Amino acid sequence: MSIRSLFPTQIYAAALKPKGVALLNQRLLDESMALADADGAGQAWSEKNYLGGYTSYGSHCRLHLISPLFAELERALRPHAQRYAKALDYDMRGRRLMMTDCWVNIMPAQVMHGSHLHPLSFISGTYYVQTPRGAAPLKFEDPRLVLLMAAPPRRADAPAAKRPFVTHRARAGHLVLFESWLRHEVPASDVKGERVSISFNYAWEQAPPAGGKRGKGT
Repeated sequence: MSIRSLFPTQIYAAALKPKGVALLNQRLLDESMALADADGAGQAWSEKNYLGGYTSYGSHCRLHLISPLFAELERALRPHAQRYAKALDYDMRGRRLMMTDCWVNIMPAQVMHGSHLHPLSFISGTYYVQTPRGAAPLKFEDPRLVLLMAAPPRRADAPAAKRPFVTHRARAGHLVLFESWLRHEVPASDVKGERVSISFNYAWEQAPPAGGKRGKGT
């Protein structure tokens, strides 16, 4: 007999280079908090869609294009996204990654982010700026879960790859990447302080020919 494992769901996790990451995180935290205080449109959006917390998703969702600091973060994240795309065996010849979205999330105690996915992109991720003790993890859902209509429950000691939900610890200075179709959520927690993260999406575009200009429609 033989059993084959097919259609893997692969999660990428890494730390940014330790040199300068503490200062980078402090700068990101300061700018994120200043944005949260000044962003009236984001505050109004969060009151309806992010109860008890703040996200710039509904107001400033392309921070890497308007903030030099967030552009610096994008440059640090890009090599990780490129390695992840390669590990997933995507054919990137003549194509290049581009960050399309980048926004801040601030989650005090008991704030949660419901299950969702990220359409119109193929790689998504989160970078953790501040994670107090007890900060909620990122929770991933088995993409086949809605199709297991008559299946019995998994055993409690089943390996992570076979569980319906798997959590990934949130750690300051670390990032996690996943394919954008993978449903995920952040459960509420009793954290003392605020869990601050920066979420982002990557899409791809045709790369312009070497030494030439980008053609129409690319």
